Formats: sequence, C-alpha cells, structure tokens
Amino acid sequence: MSPETIFNLHLLLGYVAWLLCFGVYILPRLKSMDLVAAQRAIATLHSFRFFGLVFILPGVIGNLPATFTMFAAYWDLATGVLAILALLTVRIRPLFWLFVAAFNLVGVVDLILDYYHAVRVGLPALAGQLGATYAIPIIYVPVLMITHVVAFYLLLRPQPKEVRDLARNAAAS
Repeated sequence: MSPETIFNLHLLLGYVAWLLCFGVYILPRLKSMDLVAAQRAIATLHSFRFFGLVFILPGVIGNLPATFTMFAAYWDLATGVLAILALLTVRIRPLFWLFVAAFNLVGVVDLILDYYHAVRVGLPALAGQLGATYAIPIIYVPVLMITHVVAFYLLLRPQPKEVRDLARNAAAS
C-alpha cells in the first residue's frame, strides 16, 4: 500500500473509531449534563490545542510546506487559548458563552482549512514527514472535529427540563 492510501485509511478509521466511542460512551454523558458542564468538558479537551505548535518546532517534523505547518500551528494555538479563556470565565456567563462560541468557530475553521491545505500540499503522500506528529491528524483531529460538531449540536438543541432544573438548583446552592 502506498503511504497516501495508508494515511487516508488511518484518517477514515480514526473518525470511525471516535464516532463509535462517542455514540456509546461520550455523547450520552454530555447530553445528560447541563449545558455549561458539557461545554466545559469540551473546552477542556480543546484547551490542549496549543500542542499544534509542534508543527513549527524544528526537528519534530520533516520538510512539510510552511503553508500547511504555520497555519495549522497558529490556528490551533488560537483555538486552545480561546478554550482556556472559556474555562477561566465560566463564572462570568456572557464571557464564557462568547469564548465557547469563539473557540468552536475558530477551531472548525482551522480544521477545515487544515484539510484544504493538506490536500493542496499533498500531505497524505508526505505523511512520513510528519514523524511523531503523525498521530495528530489520525487520532487527535477526528476527536477535535467531532467535539466541535457536538458542541454546536448541544448549543442548538433545547435543554431537557430535568437538566435545566438541575442546573438552576446547582446555581442556587
């Protein structure tokens, strides 16, 4: 098999495995939580997006085009900082919701444009240049994209009465 075929297969299976995991374990738990707690859990995962700076760390990856690495690194950093700001402002709800929306919007744009740049530079054929960072697009990126979709889903769906009552009681105590 060619490196390109292996990379694409790995990427596809990364999404399949995470979707199976989400469907059985994570999504039911997030749906049972109040909206703030669910968004905090998602923001916690995305707060580690600063790790994307590894794409511009000398000696970690091979000779990937800067058009891919620079964009991926800095937009990941921006997403991670916005997620951290969401976590830090959870007690100031208007700011919290602003940062939740911001990190999810910036994060989705980042991942979509990363895919676009990856295709343009032929990343699947150059996958061996990723070195240790190979795991990022195969394991980490699928869960990031899925959690962004879930975050938007949770924001747009009506909250069950039991969850609203539980959140109201927790805030009152």
